[in-house]
Amino acid sequence: MIIEQFNSKDYSEIMKVWESSVLETHHFLKDEDFEYFKEVIPRDYLPNLNIYVLIENGLKAFLAYNNNQLEMFFVDAESRGKGFGRILIKYAIDHLNIKYVDVNEQNEQAIGFYKKFGFSQFGMSLRDSSGREYPILHLSLQKDKNID
Repeated sequence: MIIEQFNSKDYSEIMKVWESSVLETHHFLKDEDFEYFKEVIPRDYLPNLNIYVLIENGLKAFLAYNNNQLEMFFVDAESRGKGFGRILIKYAIDHLNIKYVDVNEQNEQAIGFYKKFGFSQFGMSLRDSSGREYPILHLSLQKDKNID
């Protein structure tokens, strides 16, 4: 298993992971919003973020961050439940100094996942960063949580 920084401008493999993950976990997302994000993420978001990928016989998961804010974290749908998310989030916390993450309020699985690793809610926004009506929970890492 390899975790490495992603340095390509070809986001096709990352977007395959994104799409499979979103289709599996974001049932609340409207079709038109799914298509919108599918278009803008590789064009407007990914080029401005630091990206790390987890590879084991192909790309299994990726994260994208800026400073100490986790902006994206997706695990391929076929790879969920196999520990790749746990390994990658621990890497992000331990090596990339991730302290904050925003998560859709409707994505209860993701909220539970982040809470297991020591994140807790400190705020909320009624709309996402693109102005869409998807409430966002703002989470911060609590230093005293043991995540091993």
